[in-house]
Amino acid sequence: MKLFRYIFSPLWKLWFVFCFIVPFLLLFPLFFFCFKTRNADLAFKLKRVWSWTICIGSFLYPVITYRSKKYHLPKPCVVVANHTSYLDIVLSTLYIDHTAVYMAKAELLKIPLFKYFFVYLDIPVNRGSMTGAHKAFVEAGKKLDEGLSVVIYPEGGISPEGKLKPFKNGAFKLAIEKQVPIVPAVNLNNWLFLQNGGFLKSHGKPGIPRIVVGDPIETKGMTTENINELKQKVFTFTQQELDKFHGK
Repeated sequence: MKLFRYIFSPLWKLWFVFCFIVPFLLLFPLFFFCFKTRNADLAFKLKRVWSWTICIGSFLYPVITYRSKKYHLPKPCVVVANHTSYLDIVLSTLYIDHTAVYMAKAELLKIPLFKYFFVYLDIPVNRGSMTGAHKAFVEAGKKLDEGLSVVIYPEGGISPEGKLKPFKNGAFKLAIEKQVPIVPAVNLNNWLFLQNGGFLKSHGKPGIPRIVVGDPIETKGMTTENINELKQKVFTFTQQELDKFHGK
């Protein structure tokens, strides 16, 4: 079984990269038009098409469950999700039903073509700089003011085995300052299909990624004194869903 995994996983990951890059290159002229015209709505719709193409091509069949009932996400809102895999970002466009921008590490600016997302639409975060991080959250606040939602992974990095890391305050402080709802999303098993880590050592396979979207949490009336309370509420919800899925 291990031998099969060592052979099959790298082959599938190479195929996944192919399914990721080729549609992006085909869509890039349209993306570039969005960048130049600052058309965030069309760009997000194109991202959704790109996500579906990646999933279909790489034999991934995501199942998205809403904790109480399916609903339209409040607009704008701050979407907060645990980070277990690069699949988390790809699949997020399938449950976010309106235009959203992403906060992600500034290192993505080094990737040719892909960097344009973070030059024109999304928000790069320099985690090694307090000033840079503050500037990113100011920019995120402006996006919320424009009616765009913001997607943030509050762990500050990818957990390669899906274990929840402590949350940072930024997402919750932002939501309270702008008095917009928090929407928690839980990536239950994405890491099993595309694991972060060494190319030969990490998981890679087709299958059924599962995501739970929680009910929106209102922040109206909250102040900075409620940041830890709000953060803990989302953390607890996320951990409970992970425990439930893994039978703990």
